Amino acid sequence: MTDPALEQPTMGEFHGREHHYPIRVFYEDTDFTGIVYYANYLRFFERARSSFFRLVGLKHAQLWDAEDPIAFAIKKIELDYKKPARIDDHITIVTTYDRFKGARLWVSQAAYRGDELLVTAVSEAASITPAGRPKRAPKDMIEMLRPFLLEG
Repeated sequence: MTDPALEQPTMGEFHGREHHYPIRVFYEDTDFTGIVYYANYLRFFERARSSFFRLVGLKHAQLWDAEDPIAFAIKKIELDYKKPARIDDHITIVTTYDRFKGARLWVSQAAYRGDELLVTAVSEAASITPAGRPKRAPKDMIEMLRPFLLEG
């Protein structure tokens, strides 16, 4: 039996170019009706995007602490709510990193309960400098993500 203190939380797994990230809906994620509060999907989607990054070997803290630091900021995100998730549901966030162009990165995401589509999201992020200015993503980062991009 493994020591629970040594276990790492799941970062999800890849199915082809899709990243699947599991989430259990807790009481704190819901409104007074037991339905996931709409803004919490933004948190769920962010966790999935960050977990995707970690699984391919990219860590936000290392990018920020690098000699030529960058971070990512969401420029635009569009969500489409189809059906509600409820307390105790197990949902899966499916993420695809679609393309890079200059400093911009487009990501598509969807939340599912089993096969049932709950919410979709399309986001545009910008890689930025510590001063908040757009900056082209490093070539080594793009190369690490290239196998997962729609437009390689």
